[in-house]
Amino acid sequence: MRFATFSFNGQQHVGQVSTDGLQVTPLALSAEQAQRGVLALVDLQAAGQPLPAAAGQSLPLAQVRLLAPAPQPIRNIWCVGRNYHAHAKELASSVFKANTQAADSWPIVFTKVPECVVGPTDEVLLPHGVSDQIDYESELAVVIGQGGKNISRADAMSHVWGYTIVNDVTARDVQMRHQQWDMGKSFDTFCPMGPWVVTADELDGLNTRVRGWVNGELRQDGQTSDMIFDIPTLIETCSRGITLKPGDIIATGTPAGVGMGLNPPQYLKTGDVVRIEIDGLGVLETRFV
Repeated sequence: MRFATFSFNGQQHVGQVSTDGLQVTPLALSAEQAQRGVLALVDLQAAGQPLPAAAGQSLPLAQVRLLAPAPQPIRNIWCVGRNYHAHAKELASSVFKANTQAADSWPIVFTKVPECVVGPTDEVLLPHGVSDQIDYESELAVVIGQGGKNISRADAMSHVWGYTIVNDVTARDVQMRHQQWDMGKSFDTFCPMGPWVVTADELDGLNTRVRGWVNGELRQDGQTSDMIFDIPTLIETCSRGITLKPGDIIATGTPAGVGMGLNPPQYLKTGDVVRIEIDGLGVLETRFV
């Protein structure tokens, strides 16, 4: 199933998206629950309660405004760096070459603040005067459904509720300047998310295709099966000594083809449009201004 957070007639709702992606049916949630977006459904199922019934007639998606599926993430978004073999290779000859850590030793984990999340129709603000090296990263994101601590790799996929798309927008110069990456990853609007969440029973996150275009030019094209650390390993890693909670989001890394990895590097500028498509999930298309 696909679930979206959307605005209609000035009110926020959560609904089930039709298989063809053309209709959305509102669900019976309170106004307070709807502010949580799709995470309200995660909360209900984590508590052993059924999904809410439909509330009203289906609406054409063209008549609503899609919001981020998780407009208010419960805390920082977990993110993984250099997690595709080809991407690690393309950055090995960049400014990151000073990092001698083997690409396959441990996952590189950082976070993005929840306040940087915006919806699939929102624009991303280029921070002129702060950074002029803004890059895109097309990523599959995991939504945790059942929490836990020290989750084993063997049990990890049973903790996945669903998947969405994020663009892990990055200020490369700020990322490098501070060495730890959170600041360069967390500028306002630097995490477009959407268009909805697809539940884990309908998408094989271990083997799907992630593609990214800039102004119509295909830049990124990778399979999640090419990850250095697969999704079960990432869940195991993030839960080592840390309790994951229902609604936690893990962005799993980006394929090769980022702007920094090109020769010469090509960073985003005003008016650029980044389109991300993940097979079985949908499209996230964002304009930079």
